[in-house]
Amino acid sequence: MGADTRVLMIDLLVERAAFGHGGNQEVVRPFAVRGDVELLLVTPQMQSFEAGMKSDSGEVELIEEDVPHWDDEFPFWQSTNVELEGKDVSFRRIVMPMHEDDARMSAWLEEIDVDAVVCSGSRRNVSIWEDWMGPAASLMRASALAGRPTLGICFGHQLLCHALGATIERADSLSSGIWDLDLTEEGADDELLTSHVSDGSCVAGLFTHQDHVITVPDSCALLSKTTHNRVTAVRVHAEDGSALPAWGLQFHPEAARARIERAYEWGHITKEEFSSFKGEHDGAGILSSFASVTLGH
Repeated sequence: MGADTRVLMIDLLVERAAFGHGGNQEVVRPFAVRGDVELLLVTPQMQSFEAGMKSDSGEVELIEEDVPHWDDEFPFWQSTNVELEGKDVSFRRIVMPMHEDDARMSAWLEEIDVDAVVCSGSRRNVSIWEDWMGPAASLMRASALAGRPTLGICFGHQLLCHALGATIERADSLSSGIWDLDLTEEGADDELLTSHVSDGSCVAGLFTHQDHVITVPDSCALLSKTTHNRVTAVRVHAEDGSALPAWGLQFHPEAARARIERAYEWGHITKEEFSSFKGEHDGAGILSSFASVTLGH
């Protein structure tokens, strides 16, 4: 029997087990609470463009020969299973199209039958463009505008906004910490950001980034900002102005406390970053809301 829900993750932190594979588990956890779920992983930053042609056949298993840029410090695996919330969740890597044709990308997403698309954070930067980012941006844009539940996290937020016409700029220094979100009128009623809290309750996010989205795409509504970041969350709208189930979040909702502590223990974040991450944030509630949106879509 197949999974109730299939989520496609643009997995850009494979070299960081705590915030990569661990973060992916936090994204899929609220889906597992509600039913069977399968996570399909694509890694355009490591996959060859030639391998992308295999995707013309639909859902194709990724093999080691397809990823010549793989970081050998993190061993390659094609698939694995993780127990989450009492469920055996399948994680499988597949080949991703490496073109920038939105119509073909949308057709591929339909063919592999995914219910939601999520793009993780990355150690790369949209402001320092690399060729693989073009296909990844096309995938995010095609998914969002098709009305499929879509979520861009940190780099994924920047990539989605860039794909829709926003300006991205690199700051002089890294911003790390937990900030309260200053919600706009639309953000205060947004189902992703606020459906998990009581009326008027503060919503906080955990940030660690140097690139910033500077302008809001014409097709998006601004949901929030913070004292250090003017475009913290956006929601994509259709041509008729109706809100689509697609969001970009500059902060990291997947950064659960246990993941942060493990990242520090493994040397993936500095002592200063670890200290700045002390405190509570609303990531788990926001991811739970995204799962609810997807399952209700």
